[in-house]
Amino acid sequence: MTREQAQELLEKHQLGKCTPEEQQLLDHWYLSEAAKQPVAEEPANPQRDEKLIWDRITKEIPEATKIVRFKKRYSIAAAAAVLIFVSFGAWFFVKPHQPVKQLAQQYYIKNDILPGGNKAILTLANGKQITLTGAHNGTLAVQGTVAINKTADGQIAYNSSKGSPASGGTEKVAYNTMTTPRGGQYWVVLPDGSKALLNAASSLTFPTFFNGNERKVELTGEAYFEVAHNAAKPFRVYSKSQVVEVLGTHFNINTYDDEPNIKTTLLEGKVKVTSVVKNQVRILKPGQQAVLNPLAFNVNDVDVEDVTAWKNGTFIFENNDIQQIMRMVSRWYDVDVIYKGNLPADKFTGSVSRFSNVSELLNTLQLTRKVRFKIDGKRIIVSE
Repeated sequence: MTREQAQELLEKHQLGKCTPEEQQLLDHWYLSEAAKQPVAEEPANPQRDEKLIWDRITKEIPEATKIVRFKKRYSIAAAAAVLIFVSFGAWFFVKPHQPVKQLAQQYYIKNDILPGGNKAILTLANGKQITLTGAHNGTLAVQGTVAINKTADGQIAYNSSKGSPASGGTEKVAYNTMTTPRGGQYWVVLPDGSKALLNAASSLTFPTFFNGNERKVELTGEAYFEVAHNAAKPFRVYSKSQVVEVLGTHFNINTYDDEPNIKTTLLEGKVKVTSVVKNQVRILKPGQQAVLNPLAFNVNDVDVEDVTAWKNGTFIFENNDIQQIMRMVSRWYDVDVIYKGNLPADKFTGSVSRFSNVSELLNTLQLTRKVRFKIDGKRIIVSE
């Protein structure tokens, strides 16, 4: 990146106007500047080390001195995962050193794994399956008076015509299921105009049109919903052990079988979460998350940007242990994870682009010197 390009992106970052692609380019540039910094022999000092990097940047781009570096919650450094901290409060300044570079050359580049993308299979009521990956835009199927259209890469939409029950007709409702594999995600625009983005290894079952007195869908895995408002017909998401009811709002549900908790997070509006097993109800306000497990059903305040970062193309780790992180990695990069020996009990915090190859994420974590990785085909071996 040229000096002029870097200056322009720094100014846009300061104003909060960087696109995700521009932010990623800026993050990588900052990381490259960090890589030029010699490794100090004395103990890590993040304030000193960041000042050295910033001094290098301002030497190349004097105008950068006018820019406040930490306007956002995650600075450029954190966004690039240059700084990662662990549970006991010590900060590890991620400074490239020769052993890590050698490891990267040894197996990361050679055996690298690409990130996931827009992949899904749509199963119609009659059992027919449509592979959405690579399908051309246009009509994919017609079910009665409902047309299923691919409107863009990574998105399909259901459009009802006259004669459907939604328009006063008598057509029988049919149920379809969208399924994403590991390494996949996909948007669907439901018949009422509501939208759902499925994360990897997830499925959503829904009718070709909504009749009766509710809008019912069934979810496994994780999905982000933008529900069209309809006060006369509640939208209900049925998933493992709970039902989420809304009239119209934005929320996220994480109900993976391999996660210890079911998490429902509200971005705006109001949500009612009912525990089927406990027969208890929780009402969420924006910025709150319902956490359901066999032992408890609680409501916590959370940063919704962290929870929904996945839909915006970012991994954000906030006090996650290595097993939690690797479950996300396994689903998005379609890999199996094997653990060897004792694992660190540390909690990691940082952010990495979901559009990056797996090597970038692993290399960033490994630079904490708390965990090591080896890529073996479609397996990632984790050790202390």
